Amino acid sequence: MPAIDNTPRLALIRTLADGHFHSGEKLGQELGMSRAAISKHIKVLQQWGLDVYRVQGKGYCLPSPLDLLEEQKLKDVLDAPAFSLIPVIGSTNQYLMDRVGQLVSGTACLAEYQQSGRGRRGRVWFSPFGANLYLSMYWRLDAGMAAAMGLSLVVGVSMAETLAKLGAKDVKVKWPNDLYWNDRKLAGILVEMTGQAGDAAHLVIGMGLNVAMSETVDAVDQNWANLKDTCHALPDKNTLAAALINGVMDSLRQYEETGMAGFVAKWDKWDNFKGRSVKLLLGERIVEGIARGINEQGALLLETESGIAPYLGGEISLRAND
Repeated sequence: MPAIDNTPRLALIRTLADGHFHSGEKLGQELGMSRAAISKHIKVLQQWGLDVYRVQGKGYCLPSPLDLLEEQKLKDVLDAPAFSLIPVIGSTNQYLMDRVGQLVSGTACLAEYQQSGRGRRGRVWFSPFGANLYLSMYWRLDAGMAAAMGLSLVVGVSMAETLAKLGAKDVKVKWPNDLYWNDRKLAGILVEMTGQAGDAAHLVIGMGLNVAMSETVDAVDQNWANLKDTCHALPDKNTLAAALINGVMDSLRQYEETGMAGFVAKWDKWDNFKGRSVKLLLGERIVEGIARGINEQGALLLETESGIAPYLGGEISLRAND
Protein backbone atom coordinates (compact mmCIF):
# COMPACT_ATOMS: atom_id res chain seq x y z
CA MET A 1 0.00 0.00 0.00
CA PRO A 2 1.54 3.38 -0.98
CA ALA A 3 2.31 5.75 1.89
CA ILE A 4 -0.13 8.64 2.33
CA ASP A 5 1.39 11.98 1.33
CA ASN A 6 0.95 14.24 4.34
CA THR A 7 2.81 17.20 2.77
CA PRO A 8 -0.30 19.44 2.41
CA ARG A 9 -1.41 18.70 5.99
CA LEU A 10 2.05 19.43 7.40
CA ALA A 11 2.16 22.70 5.39
CA LEU A 12 -1.23 23.60 6.87
CA ILE A 13 0.06 22.86 10.40
CA ARG A 14 3.15 25.03 9.87
CA THR A 15 0.90 27.94 8.83
CA LEU A 16 -1.46 27.46 11.80
CA ALA A 17 1.44 26.97 14.25
CA ASP A 18 1.65 30.74 14.92
CA GLY A 19 -1.61 30.51 16.91
CA HIS A 20 -3.32 33.27 14.86
CA PHE A 21 -6.53 33.08 12.85
CA HIS A 22 -6.21 32.20 9.14
CA SER A 23 -9.19 32.33 6.82
CA GLY A 24 -10.01 29.26 4.74
CA GLU A 25 -9.75 31.37 1.59
CA LYS A 26 -6.28 32.68 2.45
CA LEU A 27 -5.07 29.21 3.48
CA GLY A 28 -6.36 27.86 0.17
CA GLN A 29 -4.48 30.56 -1.79
CA GLU A 30 -1.25 30.02 0.15
CA LEU A 31 -1.33 26.24 -0.12
CA GLY A 32 -2.80 25.99 -3.61
CA MET A 33 -6.01 24.13 -2.77
CA SER A 34 -9.75 24.74 -2.49
CA ARG A 35 -11.51 25.80 0.72
CA ALA A 36 -13.29 22.42 0.68
CA ALA A 37 -9.90 20.66 0.62
CA ILE A 38 -8.71 22.84 3.52
CA SER A 39 -11.81 21.85 5.49
CA LYS A 40 -11.15 18.16 4.76
CA HIS A 41 -7.52 18.42 5.92
CA ILE A 42 -8.59 20.26 9.10
CA LYS A 43 -10.79 17.27 9.99
CA VAL A 44 -7.75 14.97 9.70
CA LEU A 45 -5.67 17.31 11.90
CA GLN A 46 -8.41 17.10 14.53
CA GLN A 47 -8.22 13.29 14.34
CA TRP A 48 -4.46 13.64 14.95
CA GLY A 49 -5.27 15.35 18.25
CA LEU A 50 -4.84 18.99 17.22
CA ASP A 51 -7.47 21.37 18.66
CA VAL A 52 -8.23 23.42 15.54
CA TYR A 53 -10.98 25.99 16.15
CA ARG A 54 -13.15 27.53 13.44
CA VAL A 55 -14.84 30.88 14.03
CA GLN A 56 -17.28 32.22 11.44
CA GLY A 57 -15.80 35.22 9.63
CA LYS A 58 -12.32 34.74 11.17
CA GLY A 59 -11.18 31.32 10.00
CA TYR A 60 -9.14 28.59 11.65
CA CYS A 61 -6.93 28.87 14.72
CA LEU A 62 -4.99 26.73 17.21
CA PRO A 63 -5.54 27.52 20.93
CA SER A 64 -1.86 28.52 21.27
CA PRO A 65 1.28 28.58 19.11
CA LEU A 66 2.72 25.15 18.32
CA ASP A 67 6.37 24.35 19.02
CA LEU A 68 7.46 22.07 16.15
CA LEU A 69 10.55 19.91 15.64
CA GLU A 70 12.80 21.20 12.85
CA GLU A 71 15.46 19.20 11.04
CA GLN A 72 18.05 21.99 10.86
CA LYS A 73 17.69 22.93 14.52
CA LEU A 74 18.09 19.29 15.52
CA LYS A 75 21.19 18.95 13.33
CA ASP A 76 22.74 21.88 15.19
CA VAL A 77 22.32 20.38 18.68
CA LEU A 78 22.03 16.59 18.32
CA ASP A 79 25.11 14.40 18.88
CA ALA A 80 23.48 11.30 17.32
CA PRO A 81 25.44 9.90 14.31
CA ALA A 82 22.21 9.92 12.28
CA PHE A 83 18.54 10.74 12.81
CA SER A 84 15.22 10.72 11.00
CA LEU A 85 12.51 13.29 11.67
CA ILE A 86 9.27 11.81 10.36
CA PRO A 87 6.41 14.08 11.52
CA VAL A 88 3.68 11.43 11.06
CA ILE A 89 4.74 7.84 11.71
CA GLY A 90 3.29 4.52 12.86
CA SER A 91 5.72 4.10 15.75
CA THR A 92 9.25 5.51 16.19
CA ASN A 93 10.31 2.24 17.88
CA GLN A 94 8.92 0.11 15.05
CA TYR A 95 10.62 2.30 12.43
CA LEU A 96 14.03 1.57 14.00
CA MET A 97 13.24 -2.11 14.77
CA ASP A 98 12.50 -2.63 11.06
CA ARG A 99 15.96 -1.25 10.15
CA VAL A 100 18.14 -2.68 12.92
CA GLY A 101 20.64 -4.34 10.55
CA GLN A 102 21.31 -1.08 8.68
CA LEU A 103 21.73 1.34 11.60
CA VAL A 104 24.74 2.87 13.31
CA SER A 105 24.57 2.72 17.13
CA GLY A 106 23.07 5.98 18.41
CA THR A 107 20.74 6.54 15.42
CA ALA A 108 17.57 8.35 16.51
CA CYS A 109 14.04 8.71 15.15
CA LEU A 110 11.69 11.55 16.14
CA ALA A 111 8.04 12.25 15.33
CA GLU A 112 5.27 14.75 16.01
CA TYR A 113 2.50 12.14 15.86
CA GLN A 114 2.43 8.35 16.18
CA GLN A 115 -0.50 6.56 14.61
CA SER A 116 0.26 3.37 16.54
CA GLY A 117 2.54 4.38 19.40
CA ARG A 118 2.99 1.68 22.00
CA GLY A 119 3.93 1.29 25.62
CA ARG A 120 4.90 -1.73 27.70
CA ARG A 121 3.01 -5.04 27.47
CA GLY A 122 1.33 -4.03 24.19
CA ARG A 123 -0.45 -0.99 25.60
CA VAL A 124 -1.28 1.93 23.31
CA TRP A 125 0.78 5.10 23.85
CA PHE A 126 -1.52 8.05 23.12
CA SER A 127 0.38 10.41 20.81
CA PRO A 128 -1.49 13.63 19.84
CA PHE A 129 0.26 15.72 17.18
CA GLY A 130 2.86 18.20 18.39
CA ALA A 131 1.80 18.11 22.05
CA ASN A 132 4.53 15.82 23.35
CA LEU A 133 7.89 14.28 22.46
CA TYR A 134 8.01 10.89 20.75
CA LEU A 135 11.51 9.63 20.07
CA SER A 136 13.49 6.41 19.85
CA MET A 137 17.15 5.48 19.64
CA TYR A 138 18.99 2.39 18.42
CA TRP A 139 21.90 1.10 20.50
CA ARG A 140 24.17 -1.88 19.89
CA LEU A 141 25.22 -3.44 23.20
CA ASP A 142 28.25 -5.65 22.57
CA ALA A 143 28.02 -7.25 26.03
CA GLY A 144 24.88 -9.09 24.82
CA MET A 145 21.26 -9.48 25.84
CA ALA A 146 21.87 -10.49 29.47
CA ALA A 147 23.71 -7.19 30.01
CA ALA A 148 20.63 -5.25 28.88
CA MET A 149 18.66 -6.10 32.05
CA GLY A 150 17.64 -2.93 33.82
CA LEU A 151 18.45 -0.67 30.88
CA SER A 152 15.13 1.18 31.23
CA LEU A 153 16.34 2.29 34.71
CA VAL A 154 19.51 3.78 33.20
CA VAL A 155 17.43 5.65 30.61
CA GLY A 156 15.01 6.89 33.31
CA VAL A 157 17.83 8.25 35.48
CA SER A 158 19.41 9.93 32.44
CA MET A 159 16.11 11.59 31.47
CA ALA A 160 15.48 12.82 35.05
CA GLU A 161 19.00 14.30 35.20
CA THR A 162 18.58 16.04 31.83
CA LEU A 163 15.17 17.49 32.70
CA ALA A 164 16.50 18.79 36.05
CA LYS A 165 19.39 20.52 34.21
CA LEU A 166 16.82 22.15 31.92
CA GLY A 167 14.89 23.56 34.90
CA ALA A 168 12.24 20.91 35.63
CA LYS A 169 11.55 20.63 39.36
CA ASP A 170 10.80 17.44 41.35
CA VAL A 171 10.94 14.98 38.44
CA LYS A 172 11.30 11.43 39.79
CA VAL A 173 11.78 7.90 38.43
CA LYS A 174 9.32 5.06 38.95
CA TRP A 175 10.59 1.49 38.70
CA PRO A 176 11.03 0.11 36.12
CA ASN A 177 10.32 2.48 33.24
CA ASP A 178 8.47 5.73 34.01
CA LEU A 179 9.14 9.32 35.01
CA TYR A 180 6.80 10.87 37.56
CA TRP A 181 5.98 14.33 38.82
CA ASN A 182 3.81 14.75 41.93
CA ASP A 183 2.87 11.04 41.70
CA ARG A 184 1.62 11.53 38.14
CA LYS A 185 3.10 9.98 35.01
CA LEU A 186 5.28 12.37 33.03
CA ALA A 187 7.10 10.00 30.66
CA GLY A 188 7.34 6.35 29.69
CA ILE A 189 10.25 4.28 28.41
CA LEU A 190 9.97 1.20 26.20
CA VAL A 191 13.12 -0.88 25.56
CA GLU A 192 12.77 -3.49 22.81
CA MET A 193 15.52 -5.94 22.04
CA THR A 194 16.62 -8.35 19.36
CA GLY A 195 19.75 -10.49 18.94
CA GLN A 196 21.23 -13.99 19.25
CA ALA A 197 22.55 -15.54 22.46
CA GLY A 198 26.30 -14.96 22.67
CA ASP A 199 26.10 -12.07 20.21
CA ALA A 200 25.56 -8.31 20.53
CA ALA A 201 22.12 -7.10 21.68
CA HIS A 202 20.32 -4.71 19.35
CA LEU A 203 18.24 -2.33 21.47
CA VAL A 204 15.58 0.17 20.48
CA ILE A 205 14.85 2.60 23.29
CA GLY A 206 11.58 4.51 23.00
CA MET A 207 10.85 7.62 25.06
CA GLY A 208 7.47 9.34 25.25
CA LEU A 209 7.39 12.58 27.24
CA ASN A 210 4.25 14.61 27.96
CA VAL A 211 5.17 18.22 27.21
CA ALA A 212 2.00 20.25 26.68
CA MET A 213 -0.88 17.81 26.24
CA SER A 214 -4.37 19.27 26.41
CA GLU A 215 -6.07 18.92 29.82
CA THR A 216 -9.21 17.74 28.01
CA VAL A 217 -7.55 14.50 26.86
CA ASP A 218 -9.54 11.48 28.07
CA ALA A 219 -7.68 8.73 26.18
CA VAL A 220 -5.14 8.25 29.00
CA ASP A 221 -6.36 5.98 31.80
CA GLN A 222 -4.03 7.15 34.58
CA ASN A 223 -3.02 10.37 36.33
CA TRP A 224 -0.56 12.20 34.12
CA ALA A 225 1.42 15.45 34.13
CA ASN A 226 2.95 17.75 31.53
CA LEU A 227 6.54 18.95 31.52
CA LYS A 228 5.17 22.50 31.38
CA ASP A 229 3.75 21.88 34.89
CA THR A 230 7.26 21.26 36.23
CA CYS A 231 9.12 24.41 35.18
CA HIS A 232 8.48 28.10 34.46
CA ALA A 233 10.52 28.37 31.27
CA LEU A 234 10.54 25.33 29.02
CA PRO A 235 13.27 25.05 26.38
CA ASP A 236 12.00 24.65 22.82
CA LYS A 237 11.24 21.09 21.74
CA ASN A 238 14.32 20.75 19.53
CA THR A 239 16.63 21.65 22.44
CA LEU A 240 14.68 19.32 24.72
CA ALA A 241 14.75 16.34 22.32
CA ALA A 242 18.46 16.75 21.60
CA ALA A 243 19.35 17.07 25.29
CA LEU A 244 17.43 13.86 26.13
CA ILE A 245 19.03 11.84 23.30
CA ASN A 246 22.53 13.20 24.00
CA GLY A 247 22.09 12.45 27.71
CA VAL A 248 20.94 8.87 27.09
CA MET A 249 23.91 8.24 24.77
CA ASP A 250 26.29 9.45 27.51
CA SER A 251 24.57 7.25 30.11
CA LEU A 252 24.69 4.16 27.86
CA ARG A 253 28.43 4.66 27.35
CA GLN A 254 28.83 4.86 31.13
CA TYR A 255 26.65 1.77 31.54
CA GLU A 256 28.92 -0.16 29.16
CA GLU A 257 31.82 0.61 31.52
CA THR A 258 30.21 0.24 34.97
CA GLY A 259 27.02 -1.82 34.47
CA MET A 260 24.08 -1.18 36.82
CA ALA A 261 26.52 -0.74 39.74
CA GLY A 262 27.27 2.76 38.44
CA PHE A 263 23.58 3.73 38.60
CA VAL A 264 22.28 2.42 41.95
CA ALA A 265 23.19 5.60 43.89
CA LYS A 266 21.83 7.78 41.06
CA TRP A 267 18.55 5.84 41.07
CA ASP A 268 18.26 6.40 44.84
CA LYS A 269 18.50 10.15 44.30
CA TRP A 270 15.56 10.25 41.87
CA ASP A 271 13.44 7.34 43.21
CA ASN A 272 9.78 8.40 43.58
CA PHE A 273 8.83 5.51 45.89
CA LYS A 274 11.91 4.87 48.05
CA GLY A 275 10.89 4.42 51.69
CA ARG A 276 7.19 4.44 50.76
CA SER A 277 4.58 1.75 51.15
CA VAL A 278 3.88 0.13 47.76
CA LYS A 279 2.01 -2.74 46.11
CA LEU A 280 3.69 -4.96 43.57
CA LEU A 281 1.34 -6.61 41.09
CA LEU A 282 2.77 -9.89 39.81
CA GLY A 283 0.04 -11.23 37.59
CA GLU A 284 -2.73 -12.27 40.00
CA ARG A 285 -0.45 -11.95 43.03
CA ILE A 286 -0.07 -8.75 45.06
CA VAL A 287 2.92 -8.17 47.34
CA GLU A 288 2.81 -5.24 49.74
CA GLY A 289 5.87 -3.73 51.39
CA ILE A 290 8.23 -0.77 51.64
CA ALA A 291 10.27 0.12 48.52
CA ARG A 292 14.00 0.12 49.35
CA GLY A 293 15.52 1.13 46.03
CA ILE A 294 17.23 -1.23 43.57
CA ASN A 295 20.17 -3.63 43.57
CA GLU A 296 23.04 -3.96 41.07
CA GLN A 297 20.92 -6.16 38.79
CA GLY A 298 18.25 -3.44 38.55
CA ALA A 299 15.81 -5.46 40.68
CA LEU A 300 13.36 -3.63 42.93
CA LEU A 301 14.11 -4.22 46.63
CA LEU A 302 10.94 -4.70 48.63
CA GLU A 303 10.86 -4.98 52.40
CA THR A 304 8.10 -7.20 53.78
CA GLU A 305 7.63 -8.99 57.12
CA SER A 306 10.01 -11.70 55.89
CA GLY A 307 12.84 -9.25 55.08
CA ILE A 308 14.11 -7.51 51.94
CA ALA A 309 13.73 -9.41 48.65
CA PRO A 310 14.57 -8.44 45.04
CA TYR A 311 11.91 -8.46 42.31
CA LEU A 312 13.01 -8.32 38.68
CA GLY A 313 11.22 -7.86 35.36
CA GLY A 314 8.10 -9.62 34.13
CA GLU A 315 4.59 -8.51 34.93
CA ILE A 316 5.47 -6.25 37.82
CA SER A 317 3.63 -3.01 38.35
CA LEU A 318 4.24 -0.51 41.11
CA ARG A 319 1.53 1.47 42.89
CA ALA A 320 1.82 3.86 45.79
CA ASN A 321 0.08 2.25 48.76
CA ASP A 322 -0.05 5.34 50.96
